[in-house]
Amino acid sequence: MSGSSSSSSFVIAEVQGGIGLMTLNRPQALNALSLPMIRDITRALLAWRDDAAVRGVVVRGATLEGKGVAFCAGGDIRFFHQAALAGNPELEDFFTEEYALNHLIHTYPKPYVALMDGIVMGGGMGISQGASLRVVTERTKMAMPETHIGLFPDVGGGWFLARCPGRLGEYLALTGQILGAGDAIACGLADVCIPSGELPAVVEALVDQPHENAEQLQAAVRARAVTPAATTLLDRASIDRHFAAESLTGIVESLRSDGGDWAQATLATLAKRSPLMMAVTLEQVRRARTMTLADDLRMERDLVRHCFHLRPGAASETVEGIRALAVDKDHSPRWNPARIEDVTPAMVAAFFESPWPGFAHPLRSLGQLSFLGT
Repeated sequence: MSGSSSSSSFVIAEVQGGIGLMTLNRPQALNALSLPMIRDITRALLAWRDDAAVRGVVVRGATLEGKGVAFCAGGDIRFFHQAALAGNPELEDFFTEEYALNHLIHTYPKPYVALMDGIVMGGGMGISQGASLRVVTERTKMAMPETHIGLFPDVGGGWFLARCPGRLGEYLALTGQILGAGDAIACGLADVCIPSGELPAVVEALVDQPHENAEQLQAAVRARAVTPAATTLLDRASIDRHFAAESLTGIVESLRSDGGDWAQATLATLAKRSPLMMAVTLEQVRRARTMTLADDLRMERDLVRHCFHLRPGAASETVEGIRALAVDKDHSPRWNPARIEDVTPAMVAAFFESPWPGFAHPLRSLGQLSFLGT
């Protein structure tokens, strides 16, 4: 297999047999994305997009013995914490460039195959949900767990969660429920399941065999697909009933009125999340249902700016959530407000006021030209 390659310390980008092969190579951190990684991925995808010799792209995660298996566990949240407290402007660059990358992947003109083996969370969903073929394995653990750290499901999460069947989007966004392969496919967040041991053969088949078009390339992947084991954790009837409530308070009251084990376990999960950011997240998902992807990403860029600046420094729900989970690791975040009942509509509305006029928005160039005139 011959080809050209370029690499940084954490991203290996190489062309083999007409396939752009991207390997996230930070397994010691479960391939969590840093700003340099986002830039390396973007640089490679732009080069391959305009290279007639590249017929398609495959993205995968490296593994390290002794560490968990991960496609990509998300963004580098310790960097978020440090940068927010230090006033590091690279925090702004991170989200602007990450969301632009997410849009690039969703609109990529060539086949883009994401091999989502192991942990796929947060930023890992951002670089896989826009794939033309989303492959999961028996080891996949997929989630958007941002409310656990006082954030919201970003990287286009509002857009792709809002398009899950029924009220699964609200449920997954608020709880951060981890999905296996079967549930991921049922939710519309994955396309096919391939045994993890078959993934090297999939890559080899793509690299070694010429494919005249996108359909042939995808067929070579689908040829190894299997029916995933039925391991559903989703009570669809209960999710659709409870998470259709008009407000976060309404969802909680609905769950409280249900004496079943599932409802009580769901309540216990929600009790650990940031009340404010759950309310913001519910509004985000519901607004995103009628948005284009580009408009959703612009909204999310507004939201994430406010996550770190409406209450700067340690007062930020996001900074506090990361502190509790990943810095001090006391798992006792001091949410403000501490109770769902104390979240006011004004608190939520403040997150949806854009800090920028349309012509100055950092993501103004995404998608529709009509946005530029606002």
